[in-house]
Amino acid sequence: MPDPAAPGASLLFLREEQIRRAQDMFFLASRDLAACADAVLRTHGLGRAHHRALHFIGRSPGLTVSDLLAVLSVTKQSFSRVLAPLVDKNLVRQSQGRADRRQRLLYLTDDGTALERTLFDCQRERLLAAYREAGGPAVEGFGRVMRGVMGNAARALLDAPKDRPPAAR
Repeated sequence: MPDPAAPGASLLFLREEQIRRAQDMFFLASRDLAACADAVLRTHGLGRAHHRALHFIGRSPGLTVSDLLAVLSVTKQSFSRVLAPLVDKNLVRQSQGRADRRQRLLYLTDDGTALERTLFDCQRERLLAAYREAGGPAVEGFGRVMRGVMGNAARALLDAPKDRPPAAR
């Protein structure tokens, strides 16, 4: 049985209302974090799915389409609706794999890199302000909570060495 005097012990017995409040905060924080990016994306005729693709392609240049499908947890059919406009707008380029010519490797173009940077910068400011206000221990706690909310595959993705594409890590 947990020691009731241990730090955080009271958190082990959260009431439903506390959990619902956390859920409210996740939804509202996600909405507000995405707001500035949504405005930028609209000017390009893009949406949040495009933003996620730009983010992960930018984080792992040379990412294969199949690895990105796994990271985003989407079907090939739905992803084709995301990738086509990114290629058409010269934000992403594809090349054949060296070892396996059937593979399609994804890279941001210069325009794609600039757009991804703009999207990151607007969200970075909101996150930095929140982190500064909360302080170091809260930031560490937030990371632990976010990891706890994620499934095993997402945690493995974050924990993998940074020298391989996300799904291959």
